[in-house]
Amino acid sequence: MGKVTGFMEFERLSEASLPVADRVKNYKEFVLHLTDDQAKQQGARCMDCGIPFCTTGCPINNIIPDWNDLVYRQDWHGAIDVLHSTNNFPEFTGRICPAPCEAACTLNINNDAVGIKSIEHAIIDKAWENDWVTPQINPNKTGKKVAIVGSGPAGLAAAQQLARVGHSVTVLEKNDRIGGLLRYGIPDFKMEKFHIDRRMKQMQAEGVEFKVNQHVGQNVSADDLLSQYDAVILAGGAEQPRDLPVPGRELDGVMFAMDFLPAQNKVVAGDSVPNQVKATNKDVVVIGGGDTGSDCVGTSNRHGALSVTQFELMPRPPEKENKELVWPNWPLKLRTSSSHEEGANRDWSVTTKELVGENGKVTALIGARVEWKDGKMSEIPGSEFTIKADLVLLAMGFVSPVQKLLDAFGVEKDQRGNAKATTDGDGCYKTSKDKVFAAGDVRRGQSLVVWAIREGRQAARAVDEYLMGASTLPR
Repeated sequence: MGKVTGFMEFERLSEASLPVADRVKNYKEFVLHLTDDQAKQQGARCMDCGIPFCTTGCPINNIIPDWNDLVYRQDWHGAIDVLHSTNNFPEFTGRICPAPCEAACTLNINNDAVGIKSIEHAIIDKAWENDWVTPQINPNKTGKKVAIVGSGPAGLAAAQQLARVGHSVTVLEKNDRIGGLLRYGIPDFKMEKFHIDRRMKQMQAEGVEFKVNQHVGQNVSADDLLSQYDAVILAGGAEQPRDLPVPGRELDGVMFAMDFLPAQNKVVAGDSVPNQVKATNKDVVVIGGGDTGSDCVGTSNRHGALSVTQFELMPRPPEKENKELVWPNWPLKLRTSSSHEEGANRDWSVTTKELVGENGKVTALIGARVEWKDGKMSEIPGSEFTIKADLVLLAMGFVSPVQKLLDAFGVEKDQRGNAKATTDGDGCYKTSKDKVFAAGDVRRGQSLVVWAIREGRQAARAVDEYLMGASTLPR
């Protein structure tokens, strides 16, 4: 490594953010990437640890020590080449990935992990600023045609990989813009959408064709796709949200997070959204303590909510993990997002018993406290309470992909309703239907953007092998 003793000399440096009072006035990104000198210092903290657990902790196996060292030496062009060798879209992961690589960092055993995500963010921003991200056009076409259903990170990664080995690739998206949940699930204040748009331009130059408003099972026939293309990859998201079966669920003002969040993204994009539900001057309750719930908190604060309360059914995690016990795995610990910092009342071990309303509109939530013993939940007697609620957002995760898509192709499903396909051996990522492959959330269930990119890349290799008998694409 460039600075063998760097981890002993320098402390972890987090990326700077705009003040809360400024950033909640708009939907722009507010995290500032490291300066060159700051990134160099962070790169210097990367240890010569022998076994880089960060690389295995990362689902796409980013070659992290190498680009950390290159940044330390200020070889930014070399750094983006190494980063792009494993990651098609570091501008996505450098912004919205929770960084399991940092949890696996060797330095994290008894110190603060290397700021891997912040270095990645700096590398890709530097690359775009210097026009180093250019189309990789393969002049040798195979004559094979591949359709990809879904334009989220899995679909985009598969499309780019397949185009670069000479296949004709068409990406079909049911919405009016490309990007899937990157476009309409991630708020703009976490990732502005021009990042997707400029990748689209690169991919179009590489030969990828994008088609929007293409809803398989409605205005697009699965049979037509199978007859017109040599292979089809299903790369849709896990879009079936988990519901809350309690009295009052039908009241106006009770809605899924994924009906609330996309509307704001469309408004930011310049669209007119009639009857958009906003949190302005309302007491908001978010049910669900994950990333989607956090996004609801941040969006509600930008709408100008009177109050925002977030409930989680599970117990409050510990402030710090027992590193000796869990390292290098992803630890369970209390995580406070930037949206929480902007203002939210958070509570754990809370169950919702009933939603109360007047004139068909929700006005309050009746909850109770629960305790967990041996993995089983029980309500604490006498713990029932009522909280004012003008808007209740359900953000309790997703149970499966939309079943109509899988039914349209007639693919076999697993016990959770996902497309059944293995990830190893012969026929990996291949479904029970000939020519049909599955990757990302549609196969593995609700997961991270970085996992979707991994599966898209690996499915592309599987399709290339299926079409050509062998593949030069990375595993």
